[in-house]
Amino acid sequence: MLRMTLPTPELHTPRLRLRAFTDADAAPLYALQSDPHVLRYWDSPPWTDPARSQRFLATCRRIEEEGSGARVAVERASDGSFIGWCGLTSWNPDFRSASLGYVFDADVWGHGYATESADAVLRWAFDTLDLNRVQAETDTRNTASARVLEKLGFVREGTLREDCVVNGDVSDSWVFGLLRREWHPTASRHVRS
Repeated sequence: MLRMTLPTPELHTPRLRLRAFTDADAAPLYALQSDPHVLRYWDSPPWTDPARSQRFLATCRRIEEEGSGARVAVERASDGSFIGWCGLTSWNPDFRSASLGYVFDADVWGHGYATESADAVLRWAFDTLDLNRVQAETDTRNTASARVLEKLGFVREGTLREDCVVNGDVSDSWVFGLLRREWHPTASRHVRS
């Protein structure tokens, strides 16, 4: 499979700016990823070492350079506050597929930011990367994330039984899929690059 650099997009919605991560994001990223409440359904434990932020940022640059994905920092347009991140990984141009992931600060849950951000990323992915399929997974206890995916048009395709063990806690995950022909942009109708 031929790989190419995949430049991280800058996307705008009426309420959000999605942009490449910078070194200035290290502190708010660590605050987000070290919050046990935010990561209670994540597939790895909350961060306990601030150096993890630098490794995450390096991974963002690496996946862009190797052409396997793109992660964007999400900030509110009104005040420039970092509120989370969203991204695509495992981009496979041969299969025209990728995986979607996102994490948002608990203070902004319930305001539609995850849906709006993911929708903007999906528009970019389907239009720019010519994807046919996007997959996402969520812990079966994370009904809020499942609702976000369903609002975006994802279909629950199955359950991965006991696929995660985090700090001794075994959990199942739902697998969701979204096909190009089933996708209908929601919040991103007003997205601009």
